[in-house]
Amino acid sequence: MLKDDLLLDSARTPSDELNTDSGCPKNTSAGVLQSCQYSWFALRATYSRELKVRDQLAERGVRTFVPMIWKRCPIKPGMTQTKKLVPAISSLCFVHWTKADIDAYIRSFGDVKPVNYYWDRTKNAPLVVPDKAMEDFITVSSSMDEELIYITDICPKLKEGQSVRVKEGPFKGIEGKVVRIKKSRRILVELPGMVAVATTYITPNELEII
Repeated sequence: MLKDDLLLDSARTPSDELNTDSGCPKNTSAGVLQSCQYSWFALRATYSRELKVRDQLAERGVRTFVPMIWKRCPIKPGMTQTKKLVPAISSLCFVHWTKADIDAYIRSFGDVKPVNYYWDRTKNAPLVVPDKAMEDFITVSSSMDEELIYITDICPKLKEGQSVRVKEGPFKGIEGKVVRIKKSRRILVELPGMVAVATTYITPNELEII
């Protein structure tokens, strides 16, 4: 098993050093160099180290996101039931950074890498999450409601729902498909190629067709 100090040692690497290793010029204009454009990438952290990856990158000023859920802990005799906040999807951490900087970050671990990209096999390249879908996913996931449903194996039928935008309420502005799960109308926000989250119950008056 990998030692914890692998991640801790990497966390000591200054972000300026990573920027130098990546070869990215600071203040790069949009469209000039694709590898230096900020995008949302999905990273896989081995041995469920997603929170360590999130925290060490956040310390460098990198925007990250790990969807979290409340999980009910097993009840022991003589104890009251408790809940614990845990990652909704094991080993997954989203990072808003340049590909060049992420490449440098991964290289900083040497031969044994406790973190790597989720891969888009259709493009034979690291999976890039569209900005709008990611922001909507964050909006829904950040509510951390126990009724949220995460889906990693999205059946084609779920994608056939009406495309809508939420016009009011806590999920205002998000876009997705109307689905019915557990006899409840919800909005499915999909990150293409990897995962989706379904909101809590939502009324027709809160929706507009797009």
